[in-house]
Amino acid sequence: MISFSSLQSSTNLISPAQLQSLSLRSNFHQTNLNQLRICFRHRRRLRGGDLVIRNVDATQPYDYEAKLSDRHGSFAKLKIGIIGFGNFGQFLAKTLVRQGHTVLAHSRSNYSLIAGKLGVSFFSDPNDLCEEHPEVVVLCTSILSTESVLRMLPFQRLRRSTLFVDVLSVKEFPRSLFLQILPPYFDILCTHPMFGPESGKNGWTGLPFVYDKVRIGEHEVRVKRCEDFVDVFRREGCRMVEMSCAEHDRYAAGTQFITHMMGRALEKLNLEDTPINTKGYESLLTLVENTSKDSFELFYGLFLYNKNAMEQLERMDFAFEMVKRQLFGNLHGLLRSQLFDGSEMKYKVEEERKLLSDSSLNDSEFASSSESKTVEKN
Repeated sequence: MISFSSLQSSTNLISPAQLQSLSLRSNFHQTNLNQLRICFRHRRRLRGGDLVIRNVDATQPYDYEAKLSDRHGSFAKLKIGIIGFGNFGQFLAKTLVRQGHTVLAHSRSNYSLIAGKLGVSFFSDPNDLCEEHPEVVVLCTSILSTESVLRMLPFQRLRRSTLFVDVLSVKEFPRSLFLQILPPYFDILCTHPMFGPESGKNGWTGLPFVYDKVRIGEHEVRVKRCEDFVDVFRREGCRMVEMSCAEHDRYAAGTQFITHMMGRALEKLNLEDTPINTKGYESLLTLVENTSKDSFELFYGLFLYNKNAMEQLERMDFAFEMVKRQLFGNLHGLLRSQLFDGSEMKYKVEEERKLLSDSSLNDSEFASSSESKTVEKN
């Protein structure tokens, strides 16, 4: 706290303006600031009275850095191993390191320099990483390489309670793979952060994070560890969505796969930026740009490893044919009207006249026949 004295005058005097600046830098409580102002008013009434600050504590009770430290210290720090340190692995590691977690990484390519800049320990040999006993192992591999990477991991070097996490865009496939390959004493959490380095570059607030606690041990330590990992995304402001892997794939086939399919199809048209772009056309260009940044391997994985994707593809094909038929049907009617409307009207008029003449002729013939029959009878 601050001690005051109006009994001394020395070279350590502080002016009201300097005190105001100091109060802003030190983040004084408003009450203390008011007390200092009162002291200044009182000092003016005293002859030779000067205010001297005797002592300022190193840590203020409302100091921002102290509050920030308390907030980061309020949750557990995990030791997390990332298998597959490509674009998404690096993207995820940045947030993990910033939150204070210890991050280890392994990849087939040598990312040691990038890892060093991010504050991540890189291991070219997965055996070395596993011997560090990470609490959580996150697979950030491609969909197509997941099985081969998972099978090469030395499970025997990990602790028996290790939590395995995937971040793939499909969910039933890794769930089945984990249950099939991983020993039964490992925990399993299937997740899908539905964003990436491009869509999440300005923060994760409001972006959906889907997860399914497939197999988590009953011990409170294992339950808490799972929650601590999920909290990584909750603390960043993600929209948390807990649902089964099957439900995720059903929804994703109708949203993510269709989005990628339309983007890939439009890319084949070589759409150009024009001086008269509409908002809708701008959206199409953005769609093509976003989907083209993802590898074809990802797109193929969305199709191959989501059993609902084929159904969506067939529905899209059927819908396209329906729209074509609707267009061609209306076009056929319009062409018939333009080409044959005058001739058909003339033909209709002639037909009506002929019918009328035939009707009058029949009437006259019927009358003549009746008259002749009457004469014969007489």
